[in-house]
Amino acid sequence: MAALPGRAAARSPRDPIATGLDGRWAGTAGRGIASFRGIRYGADPTPTRFAAPVAPRKVAQVQRATAFGPSCPQQGQATPDQREDCLFLNVWTPDADRRAKRPVMVYFHGGAYSGGTVIDPLVHGEALAAGGDVVVVTVNHRLNLLGYLYLARIDPRFADSGNAGQLDLILALQWVRDNIAGFGGDPARVMVFGQSGGGAKIATLMAMPAAAGLFHAAATMSGQQVTASGPINATARAQAVLAHLKASPAELATMPVDRLIEGLPAQDPILGGGVYMGPVVDMRSLHRHPFWPDAHPQNRAIPMILGNTRDETRAFIPRSSVAGLNWSNLAERMAPQLRIDAHPEWVVAQYRAQFPDWSAERILFAATTAGRSWPGQVIEAEARAAAGVPAWVYQFDYQSPVDPSRGAAHTDDIPFVFGTLAAPGSTSGTGPAARALSARMMAAFAALARRGDPNHAGMPAWPGYALDRRATMVFDAETRMVDDPRGWERELFARFPYIQPGT
Repeated sequence: MAALPGRAAARSPRDPIATGLDGRWAGTAGRGIASFRGIRYGADPTPTRFAAPVAPRKVAQVQRATAFGPSCPQQGQATPDQREDCLFLNVWTPDADRRAKRPVMVYFHGGAYSGGTVIDPLVHGEALAAGGDVVVVTVNHRLNLLGYLYLARIDPRFADSGNAGQLDLILALQWVRDNIAGFGGDPARVMVFGQSGGGAKIATLMAMPAAAGLFHAAATMSGQQVTASGPINATARAQAVLAHLKASPAELATMPVDRLIEGLPAQDPILGGGVYMGPVVDMRSLHRHPFWPDAHPQNRAIPMILGNTRDETRAFIPRSSVAGLNWSNLAERMAPQLRIDAHPEWVVAQYRAQFPDWSAERILFAATTAGRSWPGQVIEAEARAAAGVPAWVYQFDYQSPVDPSRGAAHTDDIPFVFGTLAAPGSTSGTGPAARALSARMMAAFAALARRGDPNHAGMPAWPGYALDRRATMVFDAETRMVDDPRGWERELFARFPYIQPGT
């Protein structure tokens, strides 16, 4: 097994050095950017599984930060080097000079709360740091059972277990506050951004008292968290895990991690399907739902971008649901993908009347996107607008030239914000239109980090989201401002109650 990063080692005199309150780190330089990978921000959580994280001990020597740290163990992923000892972050900076005081952009990865990692080349920070003149930080943390299995009501010794993964992120942000000046960053201008589950983690942090003051702007990309898991349902899930593994909470705390991760039961006792893991209203670190019944007062002063892609569900509805699709079976196939208790035949009839030239396939993806993946964003944007603190809302419409069947699907905006169009896994293409759109999106996100407003000279004026217009920036080959671009669909699904899975 390779040595973990962050340890003292021989270095070259040409290596960039960053100095923070917690230590000194040697990184690597290239293409005008200094990168520091595999910085430990939390002590190894393995001996204290399910507990809140703690800061690592300080190391007197210069520590090597030239390789990514491990990713959290997870099911069904080919991610190399998965270990429970996964509390590492990475920094890219134009210059590790504390006089620079550049804005800081901290990224939390997607994968719901169960998978994902920031070693993915799509979210490497070099291009964004250079193009936006910002300091970029990416964070790995505990996921799934390790980060979100709520045992507190079963065994009070594990009081923080339901939100341990969130507490990891708070510890990482505290590390940023204390050390980022030594990497050329401004600790008074820290923006968090994340896609899918990463955005949901951010929405949750915006309701956690311990996160107050640790970031000053936020952007969520296809990732909302209107409601967190309730403690009764979260306890039922934990009991199902304990029964499946035939173990007590104390035995889970010392069980080999491979057995723990692979031992998830196949059925969620509340939802069916795979067992949901996510933040819990535990009345300890999370006292209420993030955006219910309103936008949490704690987050109302934080400027925020909220975005979604036009065809979210094309990324994860299986092709088997499309094969042989026709008008006679559309409602049946749509129903399990809507994730709300709406009358599927009625929904199909409404779409056919409104869009008579649309195919059954187009209605399947439009309705499931509007009814499943989009309502959380609408609720959050409208809650902030109602409180007088609008967000800036976008819709990503750029269709992949590499795989036209994707449309503008979930995750497709990631390489545009990071400037990683040519990275493995990107379907963006690298043509002039993609490069121009990426430059616009990078500049907008960097502008939010820099001054709390995403507007810049390279795109149309972007008003905040307010209930009289519902202004939305449509990011496409021709970026444009549109008022309420999916108003009919918004109104259609507003008649059904939206409660996030896991509640």
